Amino acid sequence: MEAIASAKYLRGSAQKARLVVDLIRGKDVNKALAMLQYSSKRAADLIAKCLRSAIANANERAEKANVAIDPDDLWVKTAFVDRGPTKNRRRVRPAPQGRAYREQRHFCHVTILLSNDAKPDPKVKQKGVGDSTPIAAKPATLTESKGRKRGGAAAAPRAKRTLPKGNASAKAADEEQAGSKAKAATKRAAKKKASKQ
Repeated sequence: MEAIASAKYLRGSAQKARLVVDLIRGKDVNKALAMLQYSSKRAADLIAKCLRSAIANANERAEKANVAIDPDDLWVKTAFVDRGPTKNRRRVRPAPQGRAYREQRHFCHVTILLSNDAKPDPKVKQKGVGDSTPIAAKPATLTESKGRKRGGAAAAPRAKRTLPKGNASAKAADEEQAGSKAKAATKRAAKKKASKQ
């Protein structure tokens, strides 16, 4: 069973409230309340109030559904902070060298979702999540990974051309290639002689 609670228009910026919400995400309710109680952040008290509201919502929802739940089994499944409106006051704050800063008051909206379902085990990889490279393709030692280039792919060694010995077409192709190389060399030599004269 899941229960949600949200607190709107809390004083303080969303960026500062996210630092506190990140502490309690995925934790048990009792542990989360303890962390919020001893946190030195100003937003911690308001977020703790929202968390207690979510616990009360879970109890009420369970009573309506005629289901018994233990509040100690609840954990924070989802918690996030949205940015609220900014109040641009007409007042100004003093700034260095005779200047003035416009005073801005930030607000944020906090949403917390609690659940009593079983927590997913973080050590067990779910299917389709994580590294898809097969284990055999990874280098086993440091020396095998030395040949890697910047792109990450290992440099493959050049394959030697091996043909069966009795293959006449392969021999003819090799002789033709050697003959064309010899012709090119004689043409270069002839051009050199012509340029010297």
